[in-house]
Amino acid sequence: MKKKIQIKECLYIVMPAYNEEANIEEIVKSWQKVLKFGNADSKLVIADSGSKDRTHAILKRLQKTYPELIILSKGLKQHGPKLIELYHYAIDQGADWIFQTDSDGQTNPDEFEKFWSLRNQFDAILGNRVVRGDGKSRKLVEDILCKILRVIFGVKLQDANAPFRLMKSSLVNKYIDRFKNDYNLPNVMLSVFYKFYDENVTFEEITFEPRKAGVNSINFKKIMKIGIASLKDFRNFKKDMIKDAKKI
Repeated sequence: MKKKIQIKECLYIVMPAYNEEANIEEIVKSWQKVLKFGNADSKLVIADSGSKDRTHAILKRLQKTYPELIILSKGLKQHGPKLIELYHYAIDQGADWIFQTDSDGQTNPDEFEKFWSLRNQFDAILGNRVVRGDGKSRKLVEDILCKILRVIFGVKLQDANAPFRLMKSSLVNKYIDRFKNDYNLPNVMLSVFYKFYDENVTFEEITFEPRKAGVNSINFKKIMKIGIASLKDFRNFKKDMIKDAKKI
């Protein structure tokens, strides 16, 4: 009996970057190793637009060593819009799976394999930061966010916005066009959509370390400002989701 040959799938690891000169080289070196789980067309894609430090120069230098590294540098500088740009790019390039994380060194590449091993059981595996290494204030914001989402959308999420998520490209493509290009919280709303529409997703615990170096560009004040502004967006999304439910 012939042994069944498993065809490797195309994996795109995507991450936004902004003023990460202190972290970016180590991040590229550690995450490019994870591409071994995908096929030969797999890529590491980093969106770096607006950085005022040496992030872009370092990335350009690293491309000479790592040809699988792709740099997107013409989009908006904010985190959310960069995610939307990255997701669109991965989909357009034919990725089978999209894995999103951040470029600040708070997530652990060694934990990717567990997520990859679950891909035949689920269409998305989302990280759950049970312990937050970035401080109690960030944990508080996430807890409040999850409560707001439960009230507005009726969904229970362990972690709405974790930057450690493996998703089928086809699943992301199902919802990505609901976002304007400048929307701030695409990961949050993707998590909401997955639960609201009963997609085949699961949450897995991940470690989340303090920042290795550099300064976070989004402070507590900015987070609260984005959160307040998003309440209107949440209500608009909910109206459309109610319309969808009535069509079923």
